Amino acid sequence: MIMDDRLFRNAMGNFATGITVITTEAEGMQHGMTANAFMSVSLHPKLVAISIGNNAKMLNYIKQAKKFAVSFLAQDQQEISMLFAGQIKDGRQYEFARLNGMPIIEGALVNLTCNVVSKYEAGDHTLFFGEVTEMISNEGDALLYFKGAYRHLHVLEEKLT
Repeated sequence: MIMDDRLFRNAMGNFATGITVITTEAEGMQHGMTANAFMSVSLHPKLVAISIGNNAKMLNYIKQAKKFAVSFLAQDQQEISMLFAGQIKDGRQYEFARLNGMPIIEGALVNLTCNVVSKYEAGDHTLFFGEVTEMISNEGDALLYFKGAYRHLHVLEEKLT
């Protein structure tokens, strides 16, 4: 069965995801990209996985650095997501915070730094598995992506009487 690329992409868009910015530092330069292809893999050891397109500049940066950071964006960080997705092209530079020597997004819900422990080519992407070396976790609600658009989590709070 031949499946249309647009049909497949639209179907996959029905899976709501959080939004991350993947960062690394290679040859003294900081690099970042927006991604929603992230998952927790293992508790012992603490492993996560990211998926990077084989045509993305970030691929070679992570291969060189052998480490990366992941920032889970908060609902008020949509502009940051758009900047690192290339949707804002005004030439501005982002001022990264640092964690464990790695560039991160300040104010994110979670920041992780990771050492690459393995990588696997899978179709037109490469999966990087990283062992978490440092973590910061903050309170707040996540910025989401669903059906090709940014979404916000609306939590109903019940009052106890």
